[in-house]
Amino acid sequence: MWNWMTGRKTVARPQMTMQSQLKAQWTSRQYTPLVKEGYEKNVIVYRCVTMIARGIATVPWLLYEGDTELFTHPLLQLLQHPSPGESGASFLESLATSFLLSGNAFVHLDRDSQGIPQRLKTLRPDRVRVITENGQVAAYDYTVEGATCRLPTECVFQLKSVHPLNDWYGLSPIEVAAMAIDQHNAVSTHNLALLQNGGRPSGVFIWKGTEDGWGLTDEQKQSIRDSITQVYSGQGNAGRIMVLEGDVEWKELGLSPKDLDFSEGKHIAAREVSQAFGVPPMLVGVPGDATYTNYKEARFHLWEDTILLLLERFQHAFTQFVAKQYDENLRFSYDVDAIAALAPRREATWRKLSDASFLSENEKRQALGYSPSNATLHPID
Repeated sequence: MWNWMTGRKTVARPQMTMQSQLKAQWTSRQYTPLVKEGYEKNVIVYRCVTMIARGIATVPWLLYEGDTELFTHPLLQLLQHPSPGESGASFLESLATSFLLSGNAFVHLDRDSQGIPQRLKTLRPDRVRVITENGQVAAYDYTVEGATCRLPTECVFQLKSVHPLNDWYGLSPIEVAAMAIDQHNAVSTHNLALLQNGGRPSGVFIWKGTEDGWGLTDEQKQSIRDSITQVYSGQGNAGRIMVLEGDVEWKELGLSPKDLDFSEGKHIAAREVSQAFGVPPMLVGVPGDATYTNYKEARFHLWEDTILLLLERFQHAFTQFVAKQYDENLRFSYDVDAIAALAPRREATWRKLSDASFLSENEKRQALGYSPSNATLHPID
């Protein structure tokens, strides 16, 4: 298979072993070049990832014991300060970023002697190898600067996206949008090179020679090429008049950006990248998108269709791996009222309940997540 990042062919490896001996399952993806080309050098990918990850980090988490909300609990303190020097917001942003860039997120959990969770730390996905035995995850190897530490499954939990061809690693949105990212980066590189060349395409310096057929040597050709590049190329020399001596001619070559329709191609690539991440193209600056009538509606759909779904996946995993191991009756949730982008949905719900004459006041309060009360539920004007 041809690797679009490394430019080399990769040999397919089996993704699963049924032998009893422990064996590392290597991912076929190259995480480092994916991040460098798809995240560090592409503004659309960077914008999509940061919008989703920072959105998740801003939502307050709630803890319930059965149907009762707990306002003070060691798990709430753990989420606020997962590890020394790291806040809960930065931890969740790092977790979401790893998940979006690699399709996987690994969390290391430290416990005390009684098994109580004490620290949470995200692990770089490219440093983690899944170790299997008899077709099941048996451990995780974590390698830093050549030193490898084997971590038991009770200390690490993995969040991964669906990958139909891989049992152990998830599928990254960057892999899905690889061709669109390549196209977007290529257009940006071309436009930058064209700008640095004074906005002009390349050309040909034609030497017509003399009557006796004398031509230019290789050294003379290189000298002329260097002189033209030094004197006439670059932004500071844009529009400078070219002076040629002898029987010579300068002829421009190449198609204009308009002929190649680079701008429209770049917008199409950006739209494909944003769609792979589930971000409305309007929010990443792609013009000409008529799907969303305004920015407010686009933000609503980003939260409704992407951020909340990912947040619920995270909270389900934390409930099963952290809260349930602390106490079987504990579960995590989130404060939907703290999300400003979902205000239209809350207003619509309030109006529907206010107009529902067949429901009692306490039934309306219960539908909104409040405890019964004798207070009157006033309709929204």
